[in-house]
Amino acid sequence: MKVYPEHKTRTSVLVVSLLAVSILAGCEKATAPATEPAAAVVAADQATDKAAAPAFANYSAEQFYATKSYQGSAINHNGQSLLVASDETGVFNLYRVSLDGKTWQPLTTSTTDAVTPVDWFPKDDRVLYTADQGGNELHHLYVLEADGKVVDLTPGDKLKAMFGGWLGDTAFFVMSNERDPKFFDLYQYDAKTYARTLVYQNNEGFEVAAISDDGRYLALSKERTNADNNLYLLDLQDPAKTPLHITPHDGKVTFAAHGFSRDGKQLIFGSDQSSEFSQAFSYDLASKQSAVYQQADWDISYIGFSKDNKYKVTAINADASTKIQITDQNTGQPLQLPKLPDGDLRGISFSADSQYLSFYVNADNSPSNLYVWKIGDATANRLTQALDSTINENNLVMSEVVRFASFDGVQIPALLYQPKQASANSRVPAVIWIHGGPGGQSRTGYSPVIQHLVNQGYAVLSVNNRGSSGYGKTFFHLDDLKHGEDDLQDIVYGKKYLQSLNWVATDRIGVMGGSYGGYLTMAAMAFTDEFKLGINIFGVTNWVRTLESIPPWWESFRESLYAELGDPTKDGERLRRISPLFHGDKVKKPVLVVQGANDPRVLQVESDEMVAAIKKNGVPVEYVLFPDEGHGFVKKANRITAQNAYLAFLQKYL
Repeated sequence: MKVYPEHKTRTSVLVVSLLAVSILAGCEKATAPATEPAAAVVAADQATDKAAAPAFANYSAEQFYATKSYQGSAINHNGQSLLVASDETGVFNLYRVSLDGKTWQPLTTSTTDAVTPVDWFPKDDRVLYTADQGGNELHHLYVLEADGKVVDLTPGDKLKAMFGGWLGDTAFFVMSNERDPKFFDLYQYDAKTYARTLVYQNNEGFEVAAISDDGRYLALSKERTNADNNLYLLDLQDPAKTPLHITPHDGKVTFAAHGFSRDGKQLIFGSDQSSEFSQAFSYDLASKQSAVYQQADWDISYIGFSKDNKYKVTAINADASTKIQITDQNTGQPLQLPKLPDGDLRGISFSADSQYLSFYVNADNSPSNLYVWKIGDATANRLTQALDSTINENNLVMSEVVRFASFDGVQIPALLYQPKQASANSRVPAVIWIHGGPGGQSRTGYSPVIQHLVNQGYAVLSVNNRGSSGYGKTFFHLDDLKHGEDDLQDIVYGKKYLQSLNWVATDRIGVMGGSYGGYLTMAAMAFTDEFKLGINIFGVTNWVRTLESIPPWWESFRESLYAELGDPTKDGERLRRISPLFHGDKVKKPVLVVQGANDPRVLQVESDEMVAAIKKNGVPVEYVLFPDEGHGFVKKANRITAQNAYLAFLQKYL
């Protein structure tokens, strides 16, 4: 059973992921406040000039994308097979993988839409998976029967559906917005017949955040603003089905449900009420009292349990890396993992009897590789070789966590990638990379986009500008209603930081990013004269239109979105002022725009009009449009095309 999902940058799912993207053109991944310790900034006179590195190879985009990407690590009912998706064919498809990794049996053969694994059925080898249509994010939930037959459990043209969890081995839950596009209702499906029952009709705009193992209780979240929400407990056996408010508080506090304890007696949730960071609390369903459950010096981003409740898994977002703690609940002692390569653990799954543990290890210089460990053995078995065999990982670059002062003295965290070619005698051009969000986070971990550019001799600074998650609630909210202003200055001061390094060509610095990072890229090109070029990957250029055309399933957190970015009916003047489209005449330097035609978040028209506005100035602008992609490029061929476009543009203008 999978108990640790891919990392979430913030425990409260508000605006953090609204314009972020999980696969951004092939990314595998994505003063601090006074309460956060600041690290020393490496100034020019302090920079250590690396000794001349031995000869190493330059690799092509095709080689970096020959790398295989994997998703899923669920172990089946008899502990013999894993459910894994791989993009080895160019599109993500499902595979049944033996625990020793020697047998990979294809289960799906999609050539168009990416297939994402959900889970095995608890007592047999049927499979649940999801897929959308060309990147439109209208995911359906499917069953792959043992005989290969596929059943769409959520048929329809306009709906979006999500798996909610198992009810023993006889039923499971599905959330769907088919009744009302704005809100997700909860259905219970029979595991044999797939007959379903509506168990919770969501008329109030709640988010179903967790379901108890016995199916009796729901944890519901209700957003008020991007800095304030509440949790409710709903007893489905209550005839009135009246949600009980369990997080009364004063001021602005965020709460996020991690899940129910296996015995159904407690709800474990995160809260930043008493700390800059989200700490874990327990709510006792009998006494209706909350208590501290677990604390850390950073955000506790996830807590979960093995199916037999023997182990607890805690994930901590520690300065852009994930630190995993696995605790034996019988002894209270940490589980001692075998020796593993450096990197972050992700996708942790236990077998039903907790005899086996499957997981991925990911690092800057190594894509996610899948491991299986028989608990107690001296070593874990590595099942994959994700990095293409023609690439020597020693030629790839590990990032360094740095911090620099912005215009107002706030310390801004970032990840710095120094090319092996770079030295005081051989200065290199540089690119500032801006993550999506707006509340996302640039994190350590393998990114073919970044590694390819660094390998080709471009320094990269991945800036976690104010408003990024992971650095405390004060830092997270510093950009509220100041987008394109204070956070843009963080990007400008990131350039100044790069110029302080004696191995960077100070007059050759560009900027690029996707989604919200694409917006800040265009804002940098329209509202400053700091950068030699910009690469805008499906970035917002007209905030009024974007906020007026959000997908209907974002309705439950519309007010949170408006509190973060602005209400188009009330803040239209400001939103126009910060929207690059209305200031296209100010763009004076070359721009590359990359867009998916099926993007439901940043509509194609955004990029079409921005390109036209730049062309009108007579400024060099290039446009790459993918007719079969959405908000993020999932097809390997398209990722290669995009990556080659980035490199060619940088070589031409930087």
